[in-house]
Amino acid sequence: MKKFKERWEIQHNWQLIFPLLGVVGLIYSAYKLSLVIVKEPHFYVSILVTLVLTFIILKFTLFIFKKLEKKWVLTYKWEMIRVFLVFAITGSSSLYIGGPIIKLLGITKDNLAPILYWVLFIFIGLMFYQILLVLFGWLFGQFTFFWEMEKKILRKLGLGLFLKEK
Repeated sequence: MKKFKERWEIQHNWQLIFPLLGVVGLIYSAYKLSLVIVKEPHFYVSILVTLVLTFIILKFTLFIFKKLEKKWVLTYKWEMIRVFLVFAITGSSSLYIGGPIIKLLGITKDNLAPILYWVLFIFIGLMFYQILLVLFGWLFGQFTFFWEMEKKILRKLGLGLFLKEK
């Protein structure tokens, strides 16, 4: 445990919640993928596929951590896990919010061309994604990181004039 804490620069035991949540989320994602891959799941096959996928996703995630560690300005390595959790929760939440909003607007696959429906669905989802990203970033204690990222996105979209600079 001491080596783990040193590797992820964990100073307090409460910070261990983020690696734990990351591992739980990773295993859950691997399990959901295994259900897609194995159409008629048998208990042992599902567990085996879940374990293999967990290993593959973990290796890929650690590879991404190494690449982004140089690019993202964070104080401690364990904050990378926190940032990834914010991205995961925000992505899922924006889809859950986008669906009911589209229905509320009266937009369905039946009354709109499928391509146009999906373009609108993605556009509405992205709008909520931007808002939720800053909100969940704030809830997870990474407001500054996500607000800086949001400002870059707004500038790239040509909406930088709405930002007040000091």
